[in-house]
Amino acid sequence: MKILSKINPVRNRLMMITGCILLAAGSYAQDAEKPEEAPAAKKTYVNGTFASNLIIDNQTVMVPVKKTFEFTIQHRFGIVNNGYADMYGIFAPANIRLGWNYTPIQNLQFGIGACKDKMQWDGNVKYAFLRQSAKGGSPVSITYYGDMAISTIPKKGNFVNDADRISYFSQIIIARKITKKFSAQVSPSLSYFNNIAGYMASDGTIQPRMNNAHLAIAFMGRYKLTEGMSFMLNYDQPLTQHTTDNPHPNVSFGLEMNTIAHTFQMFFGSYQGIIPQQNNVFNQNDISKGQFMFGFNISRRWYHDSED
Repeated sequence: MKILSKINPVRNRLMMITGCILLAAGSYAQDAEKPEEAPAAKKTYVNGTFASNLIIDNQTVMVPVKKTFEFTIQHRFGIVNNGYADMYGIFAPANIRLGWNYTPIQNLQFGIGACKDKMQWDGNVKYAFLRQSAKGGSPVSITYYGDMAISTIPKKGNFVNDADRISYFSQIIIARKITKKFSAQVSPSLSYFNNIAGYMASDGTIQPRMNNAHLAIAFMGRYKLTEGMSFMLNYDQPLTQHTTDNPHPNVSFGLEMNTIAHTFQMFFGSYQGIIPQQNNVFNQNDISKGQFMFGFNISRRWYHDSED
């Protein structure tokens, strides 16, 4: 009995140790048989919805890659109505804008520009906050574009206060690359002018000719004819109805030629202004009366080689 009393504790300990070993071995076997989890698939995005920042008179949904510097020239000749007298507008008074853009971080661009019309300087910001996914995810790309312009012509006879020189533009750009060759875009916008010209009513009071705020919407499309050439179409429709001087819609179309670093666009349209709020609010060219003109855009981009 004494011997058995000594053996039982030893036996119990051995059984406990054996049970722990078998439990650990079973857990290890289950872990070993469990398949490894597949790594999460990397989200991919659609590229090349448009070739550059511009499509004729409007901004596209595109924002250049990080650390890209861009220089743009936007040129509009006069309307073609005078025929050969001014070489169909080529020798008529023209409008031109020079612009400089930089993308400091991914999806965010800042820019400045100088325009001949009213000697305006403008600053703008562009941010792509949603990109079209190649599979699943978002079916469209969405970008915000904002611009503030200031006229620097002499104050006398043009402005009462310095704040009257300033105008603003905000736009939401929604685009989709529908096929490898065709992309479409819609862009509602709001323009705002601190100062709008007035007229003297019959009772002697000064009444504004237009509203300070103006809503509009633009529709754009691009179809790739070849790898380096595309056909472009653009339509701008004013939505706000003013007391007088309601702006006319803009219809424009043309060709685009592009390389990795250059984009050259040639087109016809009825917008002669280049600052977007000027075009949307003050365009009085009626394309149904042949009041359209030739224009071109040139973009040159410099990319940063570093990966950081």
